[in-house]
Amino acid sequence: MTKKITRRDLLNGMAIGAGGSVLNLYAGNVWASASNNTLSNTPNVTPDYYPPDYYPPTLTGMRGSHDGSFEVAHALSWQGQKPKTYQSLDEHYDLVVVGAGMSGLAAAWYYRKKVSSKARILVLDNHDDFGGHAKRNEFHYKDRMLLSLGGAQNLDSPGNYGDVAGSLLIDMGIDDEAIAQMGADTPDDYTLGGKLGADVGLTVPDGDSHKTIGGHWLKFFHGRGDYQSAVAELPISGDQQEALIAFFGGEKDFLDGLSVTEKWEYVNATSYNQFLFDRVGLSKTTIPILDAHLVILNGPSGWNHTVLEAILSGSPGLRAMGWLADFVDLIGATFIDSLTGDVRMFPDGNASVARLIVQKLIPAVAPHMKGLEDVAIAQFDYSALDIAGESTRLRLNSTAVGVREVGDKVEVDYVQHGKPLRVTATRCVLACNNNVIPHLCPEMNEAQKQGLSYGVRVPFVYANVLIDNGRAFSKLGATITQCPYDSFQWVAAAPTMTTGGYEPPRSPDDPMVIFMMGSPSPADGREGTTRDLLKVGRHRVYATTFESYEKEIREQLQSILGKNGFDHERDVKAITVNRIPHGYAYWYQGLDDPEWATGQAPHEVGRKQFGRISIANTDSEVTPLMNAAFDAAHRAVEEQTQ
Repeated sequence: MTKKITRRDLLNGMAIGAGGSVLNLYAGNVWASASNNTLSNTPNVTPDYYPPDYYPPTLTGMRGSHDGSFEVAHALSWQGQKPKTYQSLDEHYDLVVVGAGMSGLAAAWYYRKKVSSKARILVLDNHDDFGGHAKRNEFHYKDRMLLSLGGAQNLDSPGNYGDVAGSLLIDMGIDDEAIAQMGADTPDDYTLGGKLGADVGLTVPDGDSHKTIGGHWLKFFHGRGDYQSAVAELPISGDQQEALIAFFGGEKDFLDGLSVTEKWEYVNATSYNQFLFDRVGLSKTTIPILDAHLVILNGPSGWNHTVLEAILSGSPGLRAMGWLADFVDLIGATFIDSLTGDVRMFPDGNASVARLIVQKLIPAVAPHMKGLEDVAIAQFDYSALDIAGESTRLRLNSTAVGVREVGDKVEVDYVQHGKPLRVTATRCVLACNNNVIPHLCPEMNEAQKQGLSYGVRVPFVYANVLIDNGRAFSKLGATITQCPYDSFQWVAAAPTMTTGGYEPPRSPDDPMVIFMMGSPSPADGREGTTRDLLKVGRHRVYATTFESYEKEIREQLQSILGKNGFDHERDVKAITVNRIPHGYAYWYQGLDDPEWATGQAPHEVGRKQFGRISIANTDSEVTPLMNAAFDAAHRAVEEQTQ
C-alpha cells in the first residue's frame, strides 16, 4: 500500500552540510518598483560580493530555476517591464557573455584562446550557480559526500564531437584516454554510466502498489533476450501481452498491405502511438509502456513523433515493418549498441565539465585542483568568481534586461539583487535562451525576432533524494527502472562511478542518493503541436510547488520500495528538486514543422550576427547536446573576431 504522507520534509530549503544558512541572502529579488525604480529594502551588494559560506551545490529544496532566478526575466518578457535607470559601473570589458551555461563558458574560453589570455571578460548569469542545465547536487551525510546530477549528464569521446567541440574537451583534459578510463571506473551494473549489459527494469502500477520487472528492458523492447517471459509478468490482459510479444519479436509485418511507397509515406506521416494503436493493436492504457523511453529522451510522447522519428530514437518496432525491418533493425541495433557504448559521465553529470572550464578561466576558484583527476571532489571558492582586476569575472544572480550597440561599444543592462546595473563591452555574446533575446534586443528586425521565438524548450524535472541506506533499493535488481505511469518516469541510483576522485557508496548499508527524472509535458495524445504541449509542460513546472513535488516523490518511492522495507518518513533525509522549465533545445518535428529552405529555418534566421552582438546556445543549433553548445560558442566568437 502507498503510505500516507503525514509530514513535510524538515530539510526543505536547507542544506545538508554547508550553504543552507545563506539561502535567503542571495535568492534575488525583482526591483521593488519598475515604474519608479525604487531600490529600498534591497541588499547592499557590490558586484564581487558573496557571503562567506556561499556554496550553491549543497542547497536542497527547489533548485534549477529557483526563486530569484526568473522573476526579472519574466517581468521583461511577459509584461515588458524593466528598470528605467541604471547605475553605470566603471567596468568596460573586451567581451561580455550573457549566460554561464556550457555555451557561455565555452565562448569565454574560445575568446581567450583566440584573442588573449589577458582579455577582459565578464560572464553574467541569472542563477546562483554556473553551468546552466549542468547542475551539481552535493549532499553531506554521515561524514561523507554524495553527488548526483541536477541536469545535463552525458559525455562522448572528443573525436565524435568534431574538431571544435572536441578541442575544448581536450583542453580540459578530457581526451579519448580519459573517456576510456571513465568506462573502466563505471561499475558494470550502471546503465546511465555507459554499461550496456546492466539491467534496466520496468516498474508499473499493480493494485495499490508498484511491480518492478527486472531484466534488461532496453533489449526486451527490441526482441532481444527473454522478452516473452518479461512481458508475461506485466499486469495487463493476455491479448495485450500477445500483441507486445509479437511486436517486439517482429512476428509479422504490421504494415502489410501497403506498397513500398505507401509504407515510406506512412512512417513519415503517422504518429508512432497511432501506429501502435491502429496497426499493432495496443490499447491506450498499454502504449505508455513503450513511451517512457521516448518521453524521457525527447519530452513529447509518441503521439507527437512520426513512426520513423520514434524508432530512430530507440523506440520499439525494429522488426515489425516488413521491408523496412532490415534497414530499421540495422539502425536500431547500432543505436542500442551505442546508446551507452562510448557515453560516459561524471558523478555530478556535466557539472564537472563546467567546473573544469571555470577553473581554467579563473584559477583562484580552486587553486589546488589538479584537473580531471579531482574535479568531482574539489571545493570551489565562489568568492573568487568575481574579483575586481581579474581578467575573467563570473557574476551570478545577475539577470540581463537590455543589450544594445551604442557606437563602438555594447551596453549591457542587468539586475543583481534588485539593483539595476550597467556595464559596457567592445563585443557581446548572448548565450542565453533564444526566447528572451528579442526582449533584450528590441532593435532587431521582426524576422529575426520571430526566428528566435519559434522554438519551445523541452521542460524537465530532475530530483535527487538522499536516503539513509540503499538496502531497499538494492532489492529492485536494477540500478535504473522506467516508470511509464508515474510523474517521474526514471528512477535510478545516482552515478556510481569513481571518476574525478569521487568515491560513491558501494554497500547497501551505505547512504545513497536516488535520482529521479520526469517529463511534465502532456503525453496522453491530446490535440496540440509539440510546441503547444511543451508550453503546457513549462507552465506545469512553474505552477508545481516544492511541497507537491515532495509528496509525489515520497509516494512514488514508497510504492516502489515499500515492500522492500523502505519507509519514506524514516529513510528520506533530504530532497533536491531541479526544475528545468526551459530545458532541452527544441528540434523540428516531422508532424508539426515544415521543411525550410537552406538558411531559412527559424534557428538559422534567429542566430544571425547583430552588429557587435552574436548568439550562442543550443537553440541556435536545434540540438540539445553539449557539443552543439560548444560549436555555437565557437561560431559566435569567430563572428566577433574575424
